[in-house]
Amino acid sequence: MNSIDKFKDKGGGISKEAIKKIIPYDNPFLMIDRILELNKKSIVAIKNVKKDEYYLKGHFKDFPIMPGALIIEGLGQAATMLVRYNIKNHEQKDILAYKIRSAKFFRPTFPGQTLTFKAKLVFIFKKIAFVNGNVFRKDKLVSKVKMVLAIVDKEQFRGRYSKKK
Repeated sequence: MNSIDKFKDKGGGISKEAIKKIIPYDNPFLMIDRILELNKKSIVAIKNVKKDEYYLKGHFKDFPIMPGALIIEGLGQAATMLVRYNIKNHEQKDILAYKIRSAKFFRPTFPGQTLTFKAKLVFIFKKIAFVNGNVFRKDKLVSKVKMVLAIVDKEQFRGRYSKKK
């Protein structure tokens, strides 16, 4: 059994509170509200875009629209969970964006809409994970992304970049 499996509910999903215990994100920057499915090959997660999201106050003024960069961030957070599910001792690792190989946007996302992030693990090789993902609003494709994630030792990485006192 994977250590993340203990956070799954009876339906196989993972709540927002449990997600916060697995990946190092919190409000207001956690971009996934729930994981619906998670296995070794893929993940399905959702984000309900609420009217009071902090980023909607200025993007765009008088016409709130979710920034494309945050849509990619949501998919990246789901991909992080997928990679963690596939590596040993994931608690001792940080998963970092290494490269966005391609990103395309097909339609906007507005307050009150729900995004579904679907990511597939292409492969992991040593400290690199290749992930392809699609973002949907209902059954309409919003975005298509290919990304590479780096798997680093948490203690070494954070130690290297922490401010020296």
